[in-house]
Amino acid sequence: MRRQMGLVFQEFKFLPYMTALDNVALAALVVGAPRRESYTKGYRLLCDLGLKEKCNAKPLALSGGEQQRIAIARALINDPIVMLADEPTGNLDPASADETMHLLLRIQERGTTILIASHNHDLVQRYGTRIVSLRQGCLMDDAERARGEWAR
Repeated sequence: MRRQMGLVFQEFKFLPYMTALDNVALAALVVGAPRRESYTKGYRLLCDLGLKEKCNAKPLALSGGEQQRIAIARALINDPIVMLADEPTGNLDPASADETMHLLLRIQERGTTILIASHNHDLVQRYGTRIVSLRQGCLMDDAERARGEWAR
């Protein structure tokens, strides 16, 4: 099953009484994927994101970085063409933020377009391939990385 868009919310929007795996699989179940396939794929995604040991944990018992990876797995479970991420590093310490950005780059290299809304200019400059800057809904700048340098 291929959905058009995956979402990573700024506030993760987990169902706190469900496990990490339940929260990931639910995104596939609600669009009609079979239960076994949803849980198998959810487990595989969590393992790929380094969360094999956390599948049965409740999300609120996990660190911010672990919660972020669960949110990313949930956004990926339906094989989206585009992923929207609202402040994906906003609540993370610098090491977890870098880890999350590296993870998003790996996802992008596999063919998913990722749009990130962020106020963290340093992170955007280090990891962005195209930066569109808006102020009060108006386009202020649009820059693309060309051979390691930024071009306008």
